[in-house]
Amino acid sequence: MLEQDDSVRRIIALHEEVEQLRHAVVSHAVIDQAIGVVIAVGGLSPETAWNVLKEVSQHTNIKLREVADHIVQWPRCEWLPPEIRRALNAALDRATRSPGPAPS
Repeated sequence: MLEQDDSVRRIIALHEEVEQLRHAVVSHAVIDQAIGVVIAVGGLSPETAWNVLKEVSQHTNIKLREVADHIVQWPRCEWLPPEIRRALNAALDRATRSPGPAPS
């Protein structure tokens, strides 16, 4: 009986892990799409666009996944929550003003 309880617990744990991985894959896709939007809007490199997304999340205290979701929907619905819009504009401004690497 103890062995069966261990098996049931292991199955439950594996099911929870699979669900977490599924959620992570979806979140990753949305974040990648948001990076693409930021690249298009700001004319930035992928790395800089990623940093802009993180900065917006940190300055608004909104989860990165949620910020990314709003940014992905923005071109279609033409609206961003005001706090995300302000933080995005500020982060894009800082990113485009900061000097890039020195030419070799």
